[in-house]
Amino acid sequence: MNSFDVVIIGSGPGGYVSAIRCAQLGLKTAIIEKYSTLGGTCLNVGCIPSKALLASSHHYEELQHFADHGIEVSGKVKVNLEKMIARKQAVVDQTSGGVKFLMDKNKITVFEGVGSFESATQVKVTKADGSSEILEAKNTIIATGSKPSTLPFIKLDKERIITSTEALKLPEVPKHLIIIGGGVIGIELGQVYLRLGAQVSVVEFMDRIIPGMDAGLSKELTKVLKKQGMKFYTSHKVKSVERKGKNVTVQADDAKGNTVIFDGDYCLVAVGRRPYTDGLNAEKAGVKVTDRGMIEVNDHLQTNIPNIYAIGDVVRGAMLAHKAEEEGTMVAEILAGQKPHIDYNLIPGVVYTWPEVAAVGKTEEQLKEAGIAYKAGSFPFKALGRARASADNDGFVKILADAKTDEVLGVHMIGARCADLIAEAVTAMEFRASAEDISRMSHAHPTFAEAVKEAALAATDNRALHV
Repeated sequence: MNSFDVVIIGSGPGGYVSAIRCAQLGLKTAIIEKYSTLGGTCLNVGCIPSKALLASSHHYEELQHFADHGIEVSGKVKVNLEKMIARKQAVVDQTSGGVKFLMDKNKITVFEGVGSFESATQVKVTKADGSSEILEAKNTIIATGSKPSTLPFIKLDKERIITSTEALKLPEVPKHLIIIGGGVIGIELGQVYLRLGAQVSVVEFMDRIIPGMDAGLSKELTKVLKKQGMKFYTSHKVKSVERKGKNVTVQADDAKGNTVIFDGDYCLVAVGRRPYTDGLNAEKAGVKVTDRGMIEVNDHLQTNIPNIYAIGDVVRGAMLAHKAEEEGTMVAEILAGQKPHIDYNLIPGVVYTWPEVAAVGKTEEQLKEAGIAYKAGSFPFKALGRARASADNDGFVKILADAKTDEVLGVHMIGARCADLIAEAVTAMEFRASAEDISRMSHAHPTFAEAVKEAALAATDNRALHV
């Protein structure tokens, strides 16, 4: 019987990063993956492929505005969706292959098959051919991730009524793509197909899109996407989704209870994700799992069974790849006798549309609800020289700081390159910087990052320089 210090079930960002850190710390490590490629949802059918399609479609959209920059393109420009998706797959394959290289480099044993518990110290690997073997595990880390959620009355056929997985490999650009859910996944994939020529309608139960983020970001993103042609139907409760041939009909009730009918050729169900513990046989190890399939853990990500831990989408908190990575690293270091920590308030969230949306810390709504006195400073991208030079004028940066101490409590931004700019805010908040601290840092000119400095100036003493 193979024996390991650590056996990790799942090779997504949480699992494979945890495996690398365990190996770096001298622990004999194995990782189990049910699919033939490593990387989990993120690398195979999530973060990486969606960003590849967003990048390709962004290039096509930019081409429509080349004339504004004095670049005249003659001849017909058309989208080859098949090649675009082939490029996406090549990026996925290369990235997944990179994870395999890292497993070999760090001498991590990889098992292909379904991992399930036989006991608290034994994990069975069931292979595709039906054969199996038992691994002896001193410690086990559950990193089985999540799957797309749906609504009870929706029958997903994965052809016309689809999840994000199928949306990454459609055979054609939809004529009318109906998206149920105005969260990150729906909005990102909606923008991909909007750019390629589809009519896109977003049906959202809440009163705004990206409802988990600051209301100001939601309002600005809605305005920009409407300008691009996307249609929004907020405060709409979906009642039914039916397919007849190549047509899909969605019925929903609006805020006044009136029935609204949407007719399209594809319907993307993007109502969130659910923890994935199917086939894990957690009960054989005695691990507690909630009715929703989520694994209960303490502050050290330890389950009720002391030698079994769980990380990522399968435990509480935001379902984000980088959150899973931090948790995987933390568990590895705990097993090695170290005392790491994670500040969950400083896990940034990003929407990879264009303009990009990013945030870290508390929203204005959360600060008001908690009764915390704060001051806010914001700065529009249209007032930046670099934004005007690049024709990326949409958006703003908003900094929220404690009214008494000036400590930065939250940073919310929408605009060009905000997915990267948010790292400055995370760094500042990790070191408990004040708005004045940021305002006194020199930012290169001309850059998009100057918007962060200007927002800090506005929050410090309402003294932004360029607005």
